[in-house]
Amino acid sequence: MCKRKRAALIVAAGRGTRAAHGDASAALPKQYQALCGRPLLRHTLEAFETHPDIVAIQTVIRPDDSDLYGVSSKGFRKTLPPVHGGAERQDSVRAGLEALMSHDVDDVLIHDAARPLVSADLISRVCAALTDHKAVLPVLAITDTVKSVDESGLVTGTLKREALRRAQTPQGFHYQAIRDAHARAAAGLFPLTDDAAVAEAAGIPIMTVEGDMQNIKVTMPADFKEAERLLADVEKHIPWRVRTGLGFDVHAFAPGQGVILGGVAIPHNRRLTGHSAADVLLHAIADALFGAIADGDIGSHFPPSDPQWKGADSTVFLAFAAERVEAAGGRIEHIDATVICEMPKIGPHRDAIRTRIAELLNLNAGSVGVKATTTERLGFTGRGEGIAAQAIVTVKLPEKPNG
Repeated sequence: MCKRKRAALIVAAGRGTRAAHGDASAALPKQYQALCGRPLLRHTLEAFETHPDIVAIQTVIRPDDSDLYGVSSKGFRKTLPPVHGGAERQDSVRAGLEALMSHDVDDVLIHDAARPLVSADLISRVCAALTDHKAVLPVLAITDTVKSVDESGLVTGTLKREALRRAQTPQGFHYQAIRDAHARAAAGLFPLTDDAAVAEAAGIPIMTVEGDMQNIKVTMPADFKEAERLLADVEKHIPWRVRTGLGFDVHAFAPGQGVILGGVAIPHNRRLTGHSAADVLLHAIADALFGAIADGDIGSHFPPSDPQWKGADSTVFLAFAAERVEAAGGRIEHIDATVICEMPKIGPHRDAIRTRIAELLNLNAGSVGVKATTTERLGFTGRGEGIAAQAIVTVKLPEKPNG
């Protein structure tokens, strides 16, 4: 039996400003606000990016959120170009489903961006049930007594909680079935609250699977605090191994104007020469990242004998190294780098370099240290023949069975 091709559709086109939990986040939609130092949406995307049953991720966003989404999805390989959502959630889901038409998927898991704690086990349960059912809904039993109330606030009855469930996402569907159901629902006179309701309206039987209590939906500021607490609890139970990597690189000066260090243009009466753009600092950091996960070096991934890398932007090398760390399940914790040269002076540009490196690696600037030193006019750097850089990085990797 052939394995079914499954995609995730992440709905991230809402505003969600009720969730603002600090001055810095007040103007940001909740999916881009910081959760444990990273955009909330990045946590959500990562859950599907790292799941073996998911082959592609289609995200639906607002048109003016493109830059925020770019930061949140940077380095992920399964993410497809985002599409723009509509006025209602149904419009956004329909846009995402249409975008998946050309990707020949069998099933789609539709998930709220605001549920960043979705577990691999829950995704697996939904995927497993899709083998035999066209629609799958994760649910939780209701343990409280449930009352019906009229408009004035008076209780009108007690509902049988045994037959009631709380719906969660991701909700899984055979792709063509839910696409057809959404197309029919588009002609309806009122919006439906979730995709399972769309399937119900189309007469599609829906199988339920056990949901996850930790799979909370972040809506209000208090939800951020709870999500951070839950993430911290999850982290406590992951057996992390701390790894370090060391990188070193050298580039010679050549006639020209200006050098690029740490992704920042610095005025100088000469330039650095090399097969690529010769950003000696980013090269050292990239090599340190490769070293931390025992994954070769820049030369093995980007051979100087390959003409396609001639003059290549050094940020490409650093981004690839960061992607390799993330693909290994790792997290970059800290970078400390030293630039060795007589000229140009690095001090006036230090903060800009730290900020740029942090931006490239989705880190806080406080996790990036940049220093500069000379060799007291000794050696090739002392003679002004080039610049050297060294870097050491700290990476956390999840412990795996059998090492």
